[in-house]
Amino acid sequence: MNNMLDIDPRLASRTLSFEEVPVVDIGPLVDDSDPQKVAREIGKACETVGFFYIKHHGISRELIDAAYGQAEAFFSRPFEEKNRVNIVHSGQTLRGYIPTYAENVDPEKSRDFKECFDLGLDEEHVAPFFGPNLMPEEPADFKAVMEQYHAEMLSLSRKLIGAIALSLDLPYDHFASMQRHPITVQRLLHYPAQQGAVREEEIGIGAHTDYGFLTILAQDANGGLQVQNRDGDWISAPPIEDTFVVNIGDLVQTLTNDRYRSTMHRVINISGRERYSLPFFIDMDYDALVEVLPGCVSEANPPRYAAYTSGQHKFRRYKNSYSHLKDVDAA
Repeated sequence: MNNMLDIDPRLASRTLSFEEVPVVDIGPLVDDSDPQKVAREIGKACETVGFFYIKHHGISRELIDAAYGQAEAFFSRPFEEKNRVNIVHSGQTLRGYIPTYAENVDPEKSRDFKECFDLGLDEEHVAPFFGPNLMPEEPADFKAVMEQYHAEMLSLSRKLIGAIALSLDLPYDHFASMQRHPITVQRLLHYPAQQGAVREEEIGIGAHTDYGFLTILAQDANGGLQVQNRDGDWISAPPIEDTFVVNIGDLVQTLTNDRYRSTMHRVINISGRERYSLPFFIDMDYDALVEVLPGCVSEANPPRYAAYTSGQHKFRRYKNSYSHLKDVDAA
């Protein structure tokens, strides 16, 4: 950490204990030897903090390193080159490059000091969050590596979603009918090192919950992720080698009637080095109805949410974050 930084007291956090953000060995889920055991551990994590690390996930170190390499190579290109694939050129598909300050997830409080690149399943049909990817010409292997990484993340996310279903005493494939063609986003993130006075008004990414069902995050060794616990305290969630960080999003909070909570989190890069991360987001089908599960209501705990569709919710959250979408309605 750079000792010359002047850090806003509002950005203070303490280092977590692993009882707060646990490490879950998902090997028995991946190889199908004991998915119920993994489901119980994931369910406990979702009830207590909404975040957990996973190990023995089955994604090769070589692919993860290759994806990081593509991220670093892309973000090091000249701005004019990156800006040719700006997200504003993708229409409703909402793919491509997002320059610094172009997305702000907590716009009433913070500016996001980061740049991003988003991609998804490459398709001809254009609809909100679906369509062709805007791919850069350089680096040359960017498309191949990142599409492979997206595919591996999609496969892993389906296993984790199956475990969440089991944790709720539902069949493993309960959510499959609502995720036949889900919204997915593979994001690449670059956080420049912050210098001098670091204030809540400008940090790597402002405090937010994730919009969708599930997020799988690869984070580099530089740290910066902070998670807000149930008591409202900010806890640092440092990188652990050979793990991903997983968190549930708004859709799961609605489905479980607040039994599982979508946890507030933020990133503050005070490492003195460039920070890169690779979050993968999976939602539900665009028109999937999100409503409280019958098993999560009772006479003493009635439904807390009116039903809504997955795509409507995501587009509404995007409109709050992107200035170029303020006057745009989803088709």
